[in-house]
Amino acid sequence: MATQTASADNQGIRQHIPLLIVLMLGLFIAILNQTLLAVAMPHMMTEFGVGAATIQWLTTGYMLVNGVLIPLSAYLIERFGSRALFLVAMCSFTLGTLICGVATNFSVMLTGRLIQAVGGGILQPLVMTLILYIFPPEIRGKGMGIFGLAMMFAPAVGPTLSGWMIQNYSWRAMFYAMVPLGVMVILIALFTLRNLTTPKKIKLDVYGTLFSLVGVSFLLYGVSEAGKNGWTDPIVLTTVIIGIIGIIAFIIQQLSSSNPMLDFRVFKYDMFSLTNVISAILMVIMFAGMFLLPIYLQTLRGFTPYEAGLLMLPGALVMLVMSPISGILFDKVGPRPLALIGLIITAVTTYQFTRLNIHTSYEHILALYMVRSFGMSILMMPIMTAGMNQLPKHLNSHGTAMSNTLRQVAGSIGTSLVTTIYTSRTTFHAAGMSDQMVTSDPNFMQSFQSFVQSIAQAGHMTLDQARQYAMSVLAGQTQLHANVLGINDAFYWATAFCIAGILLSLFLRDVRKDKVHTAEITKKEVLPLPAATQHTRVGTDYS
Repeated sequence: MATQTASADNQGIRQHIPLLIVLMLGLFIAILNQTLLAVAMPHMMTEFGVGAATIQWLTTGYMLVNGVLIPLSAYLIERFGSRALFLVAMCSFTLGTLICGVATNFSVMLTGRLIQAVGGGILQPLVMTLILYIFPPEIRGKGMGIFGLAMMFAPAVGPTLSGWMIQNYSWRAMFYAMVPLGVMVILIALFTLRNLTTPKKIKLDVYGTLFSLVGVSFLLYGVSEAGKNGWTDPIVLTTVIIGIIGIIAFIIQQLSSSNPMLDFRVFKYDMFSLTNVISAILMVIMFAGMFLLPIYLQTLRGFTPYEAGLLMLPGALVMLVMSPISGILFDKVGPRPLALIGLIITAVTTYQFTRLNIHTSYEHILALYMVRSFGMSILMMPIMTAGMNQLPKHLNSHGTAMSNTLRQVAGSIGTSLVTTIYTSRTTFHAAGMSDQMVTSDPNFMQSFQSFVQSIAQAGHMTLDQARQYAMSVLAGQTQLHANVLGINDAFYWATAFCIAGILLSLFLRDVRKDKVHTAEITKKEVLPLPAATQHTRVGTDYS
């Protein structure tokens, strides 16, 4: 019987293969485009004549539009259906990409990015909802493994691809290359995509939309600025507080609504709640590596963007291979073994990154990053799938919207947290090293005078010139070592998050077994009664 059910499920999946290809292509280019931009920003600053604070709005603006649209995605899917929504999202993303490619100034570039973000904010929760609809819980790991191909592989391969494009062509080539891909996906979707659910004429929750917009956008903006300006900055504090108040008002309003836009009752399901906490922790861990390693490789070690991106490519290929395999393994063994193995591997490799120094070899970092990518690849999708499996079908769109919103917020908070730890600990270590270099210390002064003498002789300088040069060299070396130690400390915190994830993963269970157990109990309860008992019941009923 189980074999027949699995065969029927696989037969049903085969008819959706064209749909899955279209969905994954659309999602892949949307996520890829977001990661391509980081390497191109210095070149855009030069071409548009803007500073770092201004150019960051290309990322911040995209993130804010994404963050506002994701909580609305459950309503949009129910109201307009998957076909119309996917086509609108892809058209918006492709149009925005074209505008970015031809932009002549920063204002036009930002407009293109915001239009892109409309498509990007809809695509991820939409695709995830459709995969949950297509794949039943028994083989959902396979479906989420396919989803993970785009979600994990695109960000990993993005830095390598963008570095290669900028080195050989122009940053505009990144956008021009996306336009024909977007058009191709739109044309295929027109002929192959159909609604999996019937659109319903439901009213927009105006108050819920307003509270969601204010809460999510202000919170995301506040935590993104905290990484640069610190958590005590007045603007950061104000926007974070407004964001939290908006989100609390949104939660209260949604819980009291008979037809909520985003149903917070999904948190009644214990595994859904637990897996979302673990997913948030994983986002912090993942962003720690994505943020810190490029700084170490490019800023501190002097590698080119292409070389830094190339180091991450093998890890991306590991994720490409392992994502569907981890989905198949999930269907066989459930979430807990994969989560524990993956998090232990991630914890060990993250701890190894706390031992970086200015002489750590490129090959050693590459090997560590590959093994770390392997650990992340076997747990990311299984964790998400384990929680979504517990939700009834009518809550799938709300569950995906909630999970994606939480990941978006966790990613922003994670980046800001890692930035804060890195900068504060760098300042701490720099001050500590400077305190050791005092003129009252005879050992230091003896070493310093010898250093000045050697510079004067080698460079044919006066002692004053050599002393000034020696002080600048020492200051540079101090700052370099302090930065490396700051990165090490940030990875210590990431390791602590890994350990927290391991402890939480001990409480994971496979909810599919819950459903089987419930079905068996139900089956026993409806078994026909013995004949004697039936006669007694009949007699009693008619008396």
